[in-house]
Amino acid sequence: MSKDEQKRQSAEAALRFVEDGMIVGVGTGSTVAYFIDGLARMRDRIKGTVSSSEQSTQRLRAHGIDVLDLNAVGTLQLYVDGADECDPNRCLIKGGGGALTREKIIAQVSHTFVCIIDDAKQVDVLGRFPLPVEVIPMARSLVAHEIGLLGGQPVWREGLVTDNGNWILDVHGMRIADPTGLERTLNQIPGVVTVGLFAQRPADIVIVDGVRRD
Repeated sequence: MSKDEQKRQSAEAALRFVEDGMIVGVGTGSTVAYFIDGLARMRDRIKGTVSSSEQSTQRLRAHGIDVLDLNAVGTLQLYVDGADECDPNRCLIKGGGGALTREKIIAQVSHTFVCIIDDAKQVDVLGRFPLPVEVIPMARSLVAHEIGLLGGQPVWREGLVTDNGNWILDVHGMRIADPTGLERTLNQIPGVVTVGLFAQRPADIVIVDGVRRD
């Protein structure tokens, strides 16, 4: 089975969690793009969506799907998104596409977070994929220094500005045995907007190559 087919199957499986009248939280990335395409088939059954990125917003609107302001919606029943890595406890690394802050906000207000991935994203311990950290631009050097003291090797993702107007440091060389603790520690560094660890609020359901793994 090709990688694209694996992604498509996971996206199709996530559509089963969409119920009539829902406002659906929608993430970002290549697997989510398949989910958005599938959601277009049922756009008349849902109230609308909340999007985690300008990229996803454009794709949703191109399909005629309403995109709503989260402040006007409040809480969500369902959020569907991908991940760059997933451990056995459903803790995630996200942010390879640069949308980690909005993704984390939507995950926090959602009752059920369904993560759709292909098999290559499953790991025993997080950290093989560089950990994205969104930072306020003036704090880039400060945050990089503090991460270095923690044993990480931060690399500025030059040329990328997030939808929030910030920069991203990708942290290499960390074996993240305690993702919840590291998430808490990194979030306390002045200038950090958010961290691409989804451990304090992990996924509720993980779908791998179209198969649910709990």
